[in-house]
Amino acid sequence: MSVHRHMVRVYFEDTDFSGAVYHAAYLHFFERGRTEFLRELGVHHWVLAKDGIAFAVRRMTIDFLHAAAIDDLLEVETVVTASTGVRMDLTQTIRRGTETIATANVTIVAIRAGRAVRLPPVLIAAIERLTPSADSKS
Repeated sequence: MSVHRHMVRVYFEDTDFSGAVYHAAYLHFFERGRTEFLRELGVHHWVLAKDGIAFAVRRMTIDFLHAAAIDDLLEVETVVTASTGVRMDLTQTIRRGTETIATANVTIVAIRAGRAVRLPPVLIAAIERLTPSADSKS
């Protein structure tokens, strides 16, 4: 399995009144990690948008284990755990150093005009190159 890592800094806007990261901010951190993972694969949202394709989160489960705080430097790790022609399953982990802050299991689908479509061939090919042992079907 290929592992992608992306660093994010916690800003004041990410925190609640107590100074801890507001729970919804973790969704942004996970999204940034997925976007940078795709960018590293050569898959760019703006290119897909020209063809009317976007990605949607079909399912996401999150475990909040510890609180992050303003100015923390967090690592967002993204790993493809499975993929088919129509979906991609990911495990994402947010860490502060060696401490796991939050984990997420995410299922992503491609959509066009609000309807599910096959994943873009460029993404399927990139995943197959990175994770040849994954359950990949195109």
